[in-house]
Amino acid sequence: MAINVVILAAGLGTRLGRPHPKPLTPLADGRSILRQQLDHLTKTFDPRPHVTIVVGYKMDLIMEAAASDAAFVYNELYDQTGTAKSLLKALRLAPPGGVLWLNGDVVFVPGLLDALLPHIEAGRSLVAVNTASVADEEVKYTLDGDGYVRELSKKVVGGLGEAVGINYIAPADRAVLVEHLESCPDNEYFEYGLETAIAEAGLRVTAVDISRYGCVEVDFEPDLDRANALDGHR
Repeated sequence: MAINVVILAAGLGTRLGRPHPKPLTPLADGRSILRQQLDHLTKTFDPRPHVTIVVGYKMDLIMEAAASDAAFVYNELYDQTGTAKSLLKALRLAPPGGVLWLNGDVVFVPGLLDALLPHIEAGRSLVAVNTASVADEEVKYTLDGDGYVRELSKKVVGGLGEAVGINYIAPADRAVLVEHLESCPDNEYFEYGLETAIAEAGLRVTAVDISRYGCVEVDFEPDLDRANALDGHR
């Protein structure tokens, strides 16, 4: 059965200062961030994944760029809601099974997805993390005594690393995540839904260390420069 993939691409992306949606930002290899993501997904997963893209800001541009590769879900409140509500919309409509989701502004080398495959195949919900960097403005995490994610937010103190914006919810855990995304404040990130599901429902989420793979979430111009400098991201 094909894996479900959700790409969150509804936001305004104002910090990068481009006139188009951030996922359509051109990279040094001539592809957009979104096109590179779609290419990596197709090369990694067999059969071809079922991709849903959540759109909002200038959605026609994204739909035109990925029309032959994805289905689309419209977040009509894209300028008023965070990624929690965008992910919720996609999970409600995606086919049954587990769901891999990623932020639409993440540039990564293709081997990163291969590193997640054993966990996906084993039915483990996961958050991909970079333990080589712990910046204050990024989503950080801590672990509980059993080695599963305990905290996951920008407010975490003493974080062990950064969440990179690539995650998977196993089939058995999908309903509880949907329930907690429904309870999220409108402006929250999806990490809040994961964190409350962990704290209140005992959801077990594995932190998968992908530090040895190049991965950059593009928010500002220097991020784009670092993304274009990644080795092997083609």
